[in-house]
Amino acid sequence: MTITQTLCQEFQTAPWQIDAVIRLLDEGCTLPFIARYRKEQHGSLDDQKLREISERLTALRALEARRQEISESLQKLDVWTEKLQSDLDAAATLAQLEDIYRPYRPKRRTRAIIAREKGLGPLADIILLQMTKKPLANALMLQQRNMMAPETIALRYVNAEKGVETAEDALQGAMDIIAEVVSDDAAVRTKLKTYYHQTAMVATVAAKDEDSTYRMYYDHREPLRLMPSHRVLAMNRGEKEGFLKVALDVDKEKAQQLVRYGFVQQTGSPACKYVAQACDDAYTRLIAPSLDTELRAELTDKASAAAIRVFALNLRPLLMQPPVRGKVAMGLDPGIRTGCKVAVVDETGRVLDTGVIFPLPSHGKVAQAKETVKRMIQKHHVGIVAIGNGTAGRETEQFFVEVMKELALGDALKYMVVSEAGASVYSASKLAAEEFPQFDVSLRSAVSIARRLQDPLAELVKIDPKAIGVGQYQHDLKAAELDAALGGVVEDCVNSVGVDVNTASVSLLSYVAGINTTVAKNIVAYREENGAFTTRAQLKKVPRLGPKAFEQCAGFLRIPGGKDLIENTGVHPESYDAARALLKHFSLTPAEAVGKLLTLADAEGFAALAKQLNVGEPTLRDIAAELSRPGRDPRDELPQVLMRSDVMDLKDLQPGMELRGTVRNVTDFGAFVDIGVHRDGLVHISQMAQRRVNHPSEVVRVGDIVTVWVLEADAKTNRISLTMRPPAKGEGNFSTTKSTQTKKLT
Repeated sequence: MTITQTLCQEFQTAPWQIDAVIRLLDEGCTLPFIARYRKEQHGSLDDQKLREISERLTALRALEARRQEISESLQKLDVWTEKLQSDLDAAATLAQLEDIYRPYRPKRRTRAIIAREKGLGPLADIILLQMTKKPLANALMLQQRNMMAPETIALRYVNAEKGVETAEDALQGAMDIIAEVVSDDAAVRTKLKTYYHQTAMVATVAAKDEDSTYRMYYDHREPLRLMPSHRVLAMNRGEKEGFLKVALDVDKEKAQQLVRYGFVQQTGSPACKYVAQACDDAYTRLIAPSLDTELRAELTDKASAAAIRVFALNLRPLLMQPPVRGKVAMGLDPGIRTGCKVAVVDETGRVLDTGVIFPLPSHGKVAQAKETVKRMIQKHHVGIVAIGNGTAGRETEQFFVEVMKELALGDALKYMVVSEAGASVYSASKLAAEEFPQFDVSLRSAVSIARRLQDPLAELVKIDPKAIGVGQYQHDLKAAELDAALGGVVEDCVNSVGVDVNTASVSLLSYVAGINTTVAKNIVAYREENGAFTTRAQLKKVPRLGPKAFEQCAGFLRIPGGKDLIENTGVHPESYDAARALLKHFSLTPAEAVGKLLTLADAEGFAALAKQLNVGEPTLRDIAAELSRPGRDPRDELPQVLMRSDVMDLKDLQPGMELRGTVRNVTDFGAFVDIGVHRDGLVHISQMAQRRVNHPSEVVRVGDIVTVWVLEADAKTNRISLTMRPPAKGEGNFSTTKSTQTKKLT
């Protein structure tokens, strides 16, 4: 089956769609560009499917490249046969290819190689035949017809000069050779892998007599085929840290029987027992350790892939959180020893003020800290405050609630506790130093925290996605695979929103389709030297931004207040003529089209309009939508973030309390929800709905505002268990706490 046929089958798409995607990718087109501006060519496949096709295409091409490498290597070794090539062609995975190649690939100096150097290869061949009365295969064996006992045959191979002192030495060497032959047999390995997948248990025991977070795995057994990804990664980390020993456990006797079945013949030959012994040795010494390593690696790869999917699933809604527009923001970066860092930024993110306060009672400067914060709020008309959730975050939140009460500004001032994950990474980065050379590291972090509320996407793109703090076991994953996946998510988000070319940072611009870091820096340098862009065409003057790059990026760059309203839309310059033709058809100017062009075009019928204007229907629909809503930001249509005006303590929580909270993270086993007590509570997957939930992402995503009820709050362990399953009427104290608690937190 060809690559196109494979992709068609796996993604249930037509060959012409796959061919179009492959062609566009090979022409150097980016996935956002293909998804948005080449819909007619690929049949309007969505960006997620396009990315999956692209990733699978890369994997299939790597498979084909390896298949060709192995075929050429076998031809050079002069062992190539049509049967071998047929087996290679039929292999559907890299593992299958490597199993076929295993007998022929270069090896380190093994016991079998040493035995062959001693001239014991023919003896191994004779024993492996296990013949008694059947015709013998060659002249050598004919001469030995009357000496079929392996012990007798082995005497002929005794050679002290080669290190074969006795018949027993010869037999042992021959069995070493047979064991390697058995171990290298692709059919045997395939059979055993199937057996392992069906029956193997993952067994873990404590590696040392010491309590740890891995104590639940100190005596644990679980079927290999049922292992969830988070437990695989947890066990791997426990093993790496020296707390666990992990192994695969199967019925050894049954596994050995499977190996013997392919090699031990029922001829009654005395050679059979030697072959059986060699098979057992092959399994114990060669196959089992190899399979343990291979299958655990396979298990880890699957778990890593699942974790990356969860990470990407979390990252997308986090980046796409609605911005808080039009408000001056204050960022508070809590600290104990060095105090709490404060930064105030205006509506555009420009830094207005900074400072350091000591809000903890232990510092003896609470009153002074309050006055400083009040002064900043009043001076700059601060409307929102972002408080980092790190060390002393809880105490800082309590301090600020007191400030709010004293200011008595009501709804004019709200706050939100935000994850400061990655803020310290950004603040110490080269990028932060270039952006804020006048500030020390701690103050840069406060600025980043403040900006996260104003425009999460623009700020979070400056941070390594691994440091953002969503997902599970991100630091245990392969860096290259994680970076590729997360980079794709960021790219999709940035391009779906669009970027103001006159205000965007280098970090944000570098995620625009077709723009790399060098070009992004050149764009910023050009606008600083020549003033704001007024048309997209001016981008062609930017150094290193060639025709292909312009084609890929132009549609995703916005110019608010440009020479033409169309410059602030997602309409690509290549479609400007079509857009103007559509406006002319309805006798509208760009300004007159706002709010009504889409309705007018829909009423007349897009199919007929597309034919009349000689434009693809999907493209025409996009043009009409963009001209109807220039400057549209899809994030504005999402639910707004939950702001707070009060604070609770964990000890205030009682079973049954109804609360409103924000989903901070989604894992394979549940969701963590911020309910305003500094410590996120866990909604286990079993508590997410009345029905069975296969994965938490079916119910919630990062940023969702959800209603939860307290199941348990343990102050000793700082663990909060929550449920999203509404209680039955009159159940426990659920009904008695509902009204007061909801009022307190919303």
